Order: sequence, then C-alpha cells, then structure tokens
Amino acid sequence: ETTKRGSPITVRRIVAIGSFLRTRTVQTIEGEGEIGKIAEKHRVGGERLEVAMDHEAETHRTDLMTITRYVLNEQSRHPESRGDFTILLSHIVLGCKFVCSAVSKAGLAKLIGLAGETNVQGEEQKKLDVLSNEVFVKALISSGRTIFGVYMVKDKDNVTLDEVLQPGKNMLAAGYCMYGSSCTLVLSTGSGVNGFTLDPSLGEFILTHPDIKIPKKGKIYSVNEGNAKNWDGPTTKYVEKCKYPKDGASPKSLRYIGSMVADVHRTLLYGGIFLYPADKKSPNGKLRVLYEVFPMSFLMEQAGGQAFTGKQRALDLVPTKIHQRSPIFLGSYDEVEEIKGLYAAEENTA
Repeated sequence: ETTKRGSPITVRRIVAIGSFLRTRTVQTIEGEGEIGKIAEKHRVGGERLEVAMDHEAETHRTDLMTITRYVLNEQSRHPESRGDFTILLSHIVLGCKFVCSAVSKAGLAKLIGLAGETNVQGEEQKKLDVLSNEVFVKALISSGRTIFGVYMVKDKDNVTLDEVLQPGKNMLAAGYCMYGSSCTLVLSTGSGVNGFTLDPSLGEFILTHPDIKIPKKGKIYSVNEGNAKNWDGPTTKYVEKCKYPKDGASPKSLRYIGSMVADVHRTLLYGGIFLYPADKKSPNGKLRVLYEVFPMSFLMEQAGGQAFTGKQRALDLVPTKIHQRSPIFLGSYDEVEEIKGLYAAEENTA
C-alpha cells in the first residue's frame, strides 16, 4: 500500500496479461521497486504504465460496497438460506441495468413516445414502459416493473392467485429503480432501506445512501392539485394547512413531478408527504395496490415513516384483485399521523 517513504502509490491502466483484457481497474501495488518492474515489463504501444502518487480517494474505491456484496452479506446472516432470494435480486438488478442503458440512448433507439398499445387499465403505454416490462419479465423468468415487491410462495410447484393476493405486511423485500442522468436502486430486505447508484465505469451498483431514514417531519408535500375540486374533506383540510398554516409556521413547499418513483424518492430522502387520495373521479384511488402501494409503503415503514390508505395502515390491506387500486398517503411519521387524525375526526362526526 505504501513505498518505503510511506507515500501511497497507485498504478492506473493495468495491462492485461494472457487471457485478460486491458482494463482501467485501479490497483495498489506495494513496493517502489515492484512498480518499476511492472512498468518496464508491460507496455501498450510503447507507453509505460502511469504511476500516480497520493491518490487516496482512488485507493479507497477498492473497498466499495456493491449491491452484489451487500446481498451476499445479507444472505450470510441466514445460514439456512439456499440462495434463491439472492438469485432473484441479482436478476432484478440486471433488469435495472438493462433499462438504464436503454434510457441513456432512448432518443437514438427511437424509444421516446407512445408505443401504440394500452395496458390492462386502458392507459396508453410509452415505448420505454413496454420495453422495461419485457426486460423484467424475461429476467425474472430466467431466474416487472421498476417498482417491485417480493413474497414467499408456499408451494412453488402450484402457485395460485391467493399466493399473489397477500397483504403487504407479508412482503419479504421491496424496492424501485429510478432512471435519469444517474441510475438509482433503492432496496429493503426487511432490515432498513439502502440506496445504490450505478457506476457506469464499473457496471456495478454502489452503496451511496446507507440506512436511509426519513425525517420525522417534513417541509414538502407532493400531490396533484389539479384534482383539488374532487378531494374529500380530510385531504382538502390537510393541503389547506400545508399552504396556509394557522400556527405561525412557514407554509410547506409543493413538489409534484407526476412520477410516483421520483416523488416518493424525494420524500424518502428529505421528508414530507406524498398523497394520491381518492376523489370523485376515482373513488377507489388510482395507484395499484400490489405493485405500487405495497412496495412503496414497505420502504417507507422500513425507513421510519408511515403509509395510510385513508382507512387503515396500507400494509394491512388484503387485496382481492391483481390490479386493485387504493388511495395512499405516505411519508414522514408526523405528517401521516396528521392525515390519520383528520380522517378519524371526520369519521367521529359522521
């Protein structure tokens, strides 16, 4: 790790020997004399290996916590495990990498716009939606959505609809992947929430947000105010208080992207509340229970927040249909507690 004088030495652009390919993997070599020997022995086009001094930050990168390493560490905590869960997660990770790659070149690959198809709810699908669904289905068969939840199956040789229609509290793991200028995968296996960011140069998800904890209170609310005229009383009162607090506090800031993953991700990191309530147009809510409400509620609770449907804890809901919908309020513990109080007050006066 150091020379005789104690200065760290890093060798960059190690040249492959034998069957290895040339790579930019950073390695730390011990011994000043050894550096010279390697530099003299291995050249690329007559170019000597570049030796850099005191690159402490790069040296530390040799001990990165990748998502593969993280999942294997979690598996080692359960001696009885057979590795099935680890394999499943590795296929989900592969699907995320594939979609991330597709998003980065969506314009060139003509993946922007509508696909000319509709989903089971009659909604027009975008080309990337269709592609990501196909990627995850194939990845998991060989082992989707960007939001995912994992349950235990009682009999893998005889999977029934009842195995799918389980309450969210039975979930073993949940997560989501967010694509954009960077690719972020947020995952919980039931012992906290961790965030990983894809390093394109390594092709690996690196732990960048360990043990995410949502603040107990927040200064941001996230809701589509275009539906305000159709809201029920508790939702209307809560949003009114966010905008015009009567206790002298500063008003909350409205942030609404319209993508559940992006809005929930911000809420998870900075606190606040995400609301998608029932209204006169959609009395049963709009978001799907099994693959939107449950995974996000699981993550929020694992991070110290709450998730509420307007009637009960979200994870206690027992679905009766695969594409069943539900209202949802999730976020900081105190913010959701306030919403619960408003619904309880309305029920008591009814």
